[in-house]
Amino acid sequence: MLKRCASGFGAVALAGLQTDPAFANSGPTGGAGKAGHGPHHEVRAKNVIFLYMDGGPSQIDTFDPKPLLDKFDGKDPGGLFDVEPTQFNNNGNVLASPWKFNQYGESGIPVSDLFPHVATCVDELAVIRSMVSEFPEHTFANYFLHTGSGLQGRPSMGAWVNYGLGSECQNLPGFVVINGGLIPPGGVDCFGSGFLPATYQGSIFKPSGSGVANIERTEPTSMRQRAKLDLIGRLDGFA
Repeated sequence: MLKRCASGFGAVALAGLQTDPAFANSGPTGGAGKAGHGPHHEVRAKNVIFLYMDGGPSQIDTFDPKPLLDKFDGKDPGGLFDVEPTQFNNNGNVLASPWKFNQYGESGIPVSDLFPHVATCVDELAVIRSMVSEFPEHTFANYFLHTGSGLQGRPSMGAWVNYGLGSECQNLPGFVVINGGLIPPGGVDCFGSGFLPATYQGSIFKPSGSGVANIERTEPTSMRQRAKLDLIGRLDGFA
């Protein structure tokens, strides 16, 4: 039966696709979709994948040795540095890295014993050790990393990419956040759309359950859900 009806199913599917404006358009879409207006020029990037790994080994244990930590290991930092007091003053004594560093490759980049295999290909890496931060607190540092601003409420990088490149799919989000179970400091504002329309914000996929929040109805049956929506629609009409 399926063999005899195959062409019929194909015709029905094709007719459905042709009603989609993005499919029916004979010209190039430029990546524009409901989730974005699309670029004004031909783009070279089709997708952007940003890996944000919350946590991990410190820079002083990997590629950035600090000789002063070895020199003052175990001593009280209060009398070592002439700096303004902060909330971190009572965190204990100076602690040197437990890993030893050696220089590798033609570049002579120092790598700790924590990464013996990375040390063999260190000339293929770009190690940046000149970066500084104005944020001593994780929340505002995350806002700066994800949005370019230390203030809450700015569009995230993913929202800007979604806004600028658009989405080739009409029915799926153009900005997806694959969450491993821990939302970073700063919360969902790290993936928000800020002053851009909400359609550009990140859609968070969870590692368990339904995967996407609010994708399953709370009503036990579709009929009850339909009745609830119809009631809300009628009440909305009274306003």
